[in-house]
Formats: sequence, C-alpha cells, structure tokens
Amino acid sequence: MSYNATKQHIRDVLSGKSQVRNGEPIQTIACYLRSSQESNRIPQSEQQVKSQEAARLIDFAKKNNLWFSKFDASNYISEGAEQKVYLMNSYQVFKLNDSIYFTNWLDYLHNLLLHNFFFPDTSYELIGFTSLNKTLYSVVKQNYIQITEPTNLSVVKQFLEANGFLNIRNHDYFNPNLGIILEDLHDENVLVNNGIYYFIDTVFYLTADF
Repeated sequence: MSYNATKQHIRDVLSGKSQVRNGEPIQTIACYLRSSQESNRIPQSEQQVKSQEAARLIDFAKKNNLWFSKFDASNYISEGAEQKVYLMNSYQVFKLNDSIYFTNWLDYLHNLLLHNFFFPDTSYELIGFTSLNKTLYSVVKQNYIQITEPTNLSVVKQFLEANGFLNIRNHDYFNPNLGIILEDLHDENVLVNNGIYYFIDTVFYLTADF
C-alpha cells in the first residue's frame, strides 16, 4: 500500500469510515466530540476546549452506561506520568489515562485509534470513564504482556525505520510521509515476549502535514 493510500486509510479510521480492532467505541465518542466542537464557533483556549470536552464525555458516559462511579483499585500495579495500571486477570490489564500528554481529549482518542491501527496485537479497548480526585480518566483494557527478555532498543529503531518512522531524538520518531509523530518508545513501553516485540504504550500526534 502506498503512503497516500495508507494516509487515506488512517483518515477513514479516525473519521469512523473504516474499522480497526476495538475501534468502534472510540470512533463513536470521537465523532460525538467532533460534532460538539463543530457546533461551537466561538474561539476558545486549549484549556477551555479540554474542560468542555471533559464535561461532554462525563455526560455521554453516564447516559450510555460507560461511567465507572466506583473503580476497584485493589489490583494496582504501577503508574506513569499519564496513567495508572491495574491487573484485570492473568492476560489483561486496566489502564486509567487522564490524557495529560494531549491538549484535548479528541487528540487522545485519535492516539488510541492510531495505536490500534499500527499495533493491533496490543490494541486498546475503551470501556468507559471514571473520576479520581476530581480528574477525568479514560478506562481502557489491553492485553497483558509477560516479559521474557530485555528490550533491545536498536531492534525497535530498526523496525520503526523499516516502516517509515525516523528517529528524531531519544525514543521519539517521525514519519514524514504520513505526517505522524510517535513518541515515548523506551524499554518500558516496548516489551519482549519470546522474541516478539509488543508496543504497549505509545503516544501518537498528527502534524499539519497529515
């Protein structure tokens, strides 16, 4: 598939015209947020936009049985800057993400869809939203990857460059043909199980060239 065809396919995934693994709930909510933004023509700051998005997401979640009023945190594993991780069972985890890496919630939802497009083996399944200490979090489900060997970041770099993503600094990459940035691919976000590399926590951004 050519880069132009791939880019159009990704656009169709983000708009909901094409399917991707575990994409339907994410696409539905992204479409809901886009329609809300399009109806509001008044210029707003990024903070205002994200705050309004959060209110809409809470309303949508409560009306569509996607709101976790009480979240069981007893199986807590770890957390990073953007999310908290809980063990669901021996092969799946829950992840709570507050979208701190993104200026708005729509970009976060696009990030989930991009991850599912490029890395379907570790696709995110959006199952709802919750609030902890007055902060809104998405609740996603993902396969649990058991580590059997250390991550060789040189292998990660070779794989990504073979697929058009060029290393621009540290663990961050850019695909100039697609206009997509892929960040945060350190050894805690790319895990190895029996020689197979799994990308579990990616951060995708769309550039103006997309």
